Amino acid sequence: MNLHEYQAKELLKRYGVGIQEGVVASSPEEAVKAAKEVNKETGSQWFVVKAQIHAGGRGKGGGVKLAKSYDEVKSLSEQIIGMQLVTPQTGPEGKKVHMVLIAQDVYYPGSSEPKEYYMSVLLDRASGRNVIVASTEGGMDIEEVAEHQPEKYCANLLTPAWAYSPSRPASWPLPWAFQDRPTKKW
Repeated sequence: MNLHEYQAKELLKRYGVGIQEGVVASSPEEAVKAAKEVNKETGSQWFVVKAQIHAGGRGKGGGVKLAKSYDEVKSLSEQIIGMQLVTPQTGPEGKKVHMVLIAQDVYYPGSSEPKEYYMSVLLDRASGRNVIVASTEGGMDIEEVAEHQPEKYCANLLTPAWAYSPSRPASWPLPWAFQDRPTKKW
């Protein structure tokens, strides 16, 4: 099953997980309306315009941009909607962008350096099972982190017998994943 980012966030939110709020749009005019809705809901005055395609690496391909005004939301949406987005996961043919997610900017203006983590549940096609992938280095270059900094990357296959329990994270080889947790809530 392939989910767009906005669909995955809707599911997470439904189950009480804090998410970066956003509204999906399929035209530049809808994108401006979405930004106004996000502003009303969150107070965010900057917005992240994110191409919604089934592929990673959208930012590297030019499909994720920061807008600092409603005019920029419109302009960036005009550029992204309809583009053929090429990423390492799409191949050279790319994928056409039909919609964007207008998300709240979650820039952290605090005194300490922000820390970005990555965690994902993916299908391991070789085993036919889900795998939890995590990194202390964020997800932008996850493949390179796995190859060049394996101590900052972890992947755990989930077995059918695996079940959540409060002690489960302690048993993972991820001692860094739950240290220095961010305290900012979205």
